[in-house]
Amino acid sequence: VLILFMDEVISKWGVGSGIGLFIVAGVSQRLLGGLVTTPVIGGQSGIIHTWYLFITGQQSTGPVLALEGLQTIILGQGRILALITTVLIFGVVVYAESVRVEIPLSNARVKGARGRFPVKLIYASVLPMILVRALQANIQFLGRILDAQLASMPAWLGTYSNGQPTGGLFYFLAPIQSPQQWMWWLESASQPVWQILVRIGVDLTFMLIGGAIFAVFWVETTDMGPEATAQQIHNSGMQIPGFRQNVGVIEKVLERYIPQVTVIGGALVGALA
Repeated sequence: VLILFMDEVISKWGVGSGIGLFIVAGVSQRLLGGLVTTPVIGGQSGIIHTWYLFITGQQSTGPVLALEGLQTIILGQGRILALITTVLIFGVVVYAESVRVEIPLSNARVKGARGRFPVKLIYASVLPMILVRALQANIQFLGRILDAQLASMPAWLGTYSNGQPTGGLFYFLAPIQSPQQWMWWLESASQPVWQILVRIGVDLTFMLIGGAIFAVFWVETTDMGPEATAQQIHNSGMQIPGFRQNVGVIEKVLERYIPQVTVIGGALVGALA
């Protein structure tokens, strides 16, 4: 209830969505923690402290030019790959967020008053991904219930170890949330390569199709569709230059962009996630 209240306050008096700001705050906290955390503060060593230990010789990486040493530096405690991919994803997200189609607007009553309505590539924001992951979490919750209630659940449906799926349908439908779950060449990978590849394909398909579907659902239920947006533009006294000041006309222009951008943007966010 408190989060909903703060979201309403920020949406009305601030800029953007409160939920979006909460997500940004959580991501920022994890990034800073991954950089500067030390065992003294609590938790695992951050990248800066880990490399300090490497340089001072207090922690060994193994033979640097050997496979074990390179794996420690790039994939393990050195986390070079994590740092590179974080920067890369930031760049892709910032670029995708800046891609937009701007529809010119003018005020019918105030001469010279002009503006633009931006239709962003990521039009539905990240909320569809939250809904997709919530659906996947509910599917996994159903699997754990069946595993606990059924005396012998069919192997094709799912096999569990310590509450985690290790085979069957529920394993392939489980979301991938850590590098160890898809990097089949690591020693910690306990599944056959073909199962891991199938799981990657299923998760990617789930994210792409689910992102597109939930993006359409989110746009229609939050009055961001062509009809509702056209009505909002019309009520504000704005119109598209060169077109009649009519809600139906504005809606037809918006229908050229919003439905297509919603689907493409939802699938793109799914691929990024």
